[in-house]
Amino acid sequence: MAEIFGTAAERAVLRMGSLEQAARIDRFVEDDGPARGARRLRVINGGGLEFDVHPDRALDIGAASFNGLPLAWLSATGITRPDAYEPEGRGWLRTFGGGLVTTCGLDSFGPPADDEDGVAGMHGRIGAVPGRITEARVTPELIVVAGEVRQAAVFQENLVLHRRITSRLGSSAFSIEDTVTNEGESSSPHMVLYHVNLGWPLLDTGTVVEIAAASVHPRDPDAVEGFEDRTRIGEPTVGFREQVYIHQAGDDRVARVINRARGLTLTLRYSDTLPAIFQWKMTATKHFVLGLEPANTAEINGRDSARENGALPRLEPGESRSYAIEIEVNAS
Repeated sequence: MAEIFGTAAERAVLRMGSLEQAARIDRFVEDDGPARGARRLRVINGGGLEFDVHPDRALDIGAASFNGLPLAWLSATGITRPDAYEPEGRGWLRTFGGGLVTTCGLDSFGPPADDEDGVAGMHGRIGAVPGRITEARVTPELIVVAGEVRQAAVFQENLVLHRRITSRLGSSAFSIEDTVTNEGESSSPHMVLYHVNLGWPLLDTGTVVEIAAASVHPRDPDAVEGFEDRTRIGEPTVGFREQVYIHQAGDDRVARVINRARGLTLTLRYSDTLPAIFQWKMTATKHFVLGLEPANTAEINGRDSARENGALPRLEPGESRSYAIEIEVNAS
């Protein structure tokens, strides 16, 4: 039986008029600004963990906190309604609101692509596709939000993402379990990346990053320059240039962000169907963020490069592939 604020759930429910006193799913429709009309669910799990689910952004995770302390980086664009998405080129950045988990794919991530499989903007389009909610419930054991997101076009791909988000009541963790199925009639490229965006005050001067990996390589000269300091977070710096590192997963698929000054550790675990994790270190002023990004291919330079290097995953008609990530926060 789960515990709610240190009390066994079976005892806690005797002390409440409703379970919603401690744990619930609140539903909202945004009424102003670039998000107007978009749905948002607020999950409160009875253990100090709270996070937003955005059904109109592929059921991605937006703002999140633990015991009132924010965990995610949120950008100046805000998390907008899906029709604000700009699919061409690098227009993805115009509506990249950050948030704790942004899904990239399902047929491309990284730089824009224009190839035999069609045109895809930066990081793909799935993160701007509205989903259908199939389940949203709270029991004395578990909170569940589930849905279906379809990326499809006439004469092109027909990929369906089935997502299930769960959090055990009273815990400090939640999981995302995804299954992607090709419901089209032809083979489709399939690239997926989970863009986990961590910000202040979890991320701060002195925060340390630990990533279990078989190997790590810098993406470009900026990353080469910062290689020795890749695990340490410094002061926000005007003009800091992003540094990206490619980690080939080892036997332990785990990454940790440790803020000893606050006694806080965030742990990211990911399934063996995600053989790589990218580290995006961006500690500029206003853009003070660490990205931990499990992916189903280590090819960071986009679909064209993945195809050329024989590293482009594909889904055949009727084929499915499953992925999972878990985020846990611990305070000392």
